[in-house]
Amino acid sequence: MSQSVISNETIDEKKLQTASKIILDLQHELPSHIAKGSGPFLAAVIDDKGNLISKASNSVIAETCSNNHAEINAIKAAEKALNTYDLSAHNLSLYITSEPCMMCLGGIMWSGIKAVYYGVSSHDVEQITGFDEGFKPNWFAEFKKRGITVYGNIEAETGKKVLHDYVNANHTVYQPKRK
Repeated sequence: MSQSVISNETIDEKKLQTASKIILDLQHELPSHIAKGSGPFLAAVIDDKGNLISKASNSVIAETCSNNHAEINAIKAAEKALNTYDLSAHNLSLYITSEPCMMCLGGIMWSGIKAVYYGVSSHDVEQITGFDEGFKPNWFAEFKKRGITVYGNIEAETGKKVLHDYVNANHTVYQPKRK
């Protein structure tokens, strides 16, 4: 399982098993969110005891707000649930169906989240959907410098299928129009 997984620390099989289960559950749940008008991404904030603090899908189109990515929505919901703008005291992890874009990386870094686990890579998101994930040089190393653990490419094949299904169903892939 850990052969294609990447991380900014030595891979811990227990963390990876937990992340694999959570991300696979999110990938399986995602089509029901898409059917209700959400974008093709889902994120969950979970504490170090395994308690779900928040879960949110991408609501950019449904709520006409370009900032409403799944990660940002889940972080906002966790902050509201815990009544704080600084989540660092709660030792939380963020689990996401796909790699965070450049906007979400900033939101994650400033939120106090301690670990990020994601499914489909940005490269694959771009290849499948055409969505521009943005410029993210050395983000694994930058997060490590800030004490944020990252694991990626977890259950990616399942996630890629969900993205292919989203595109094949002619759902909107939002992004600003460029020249």
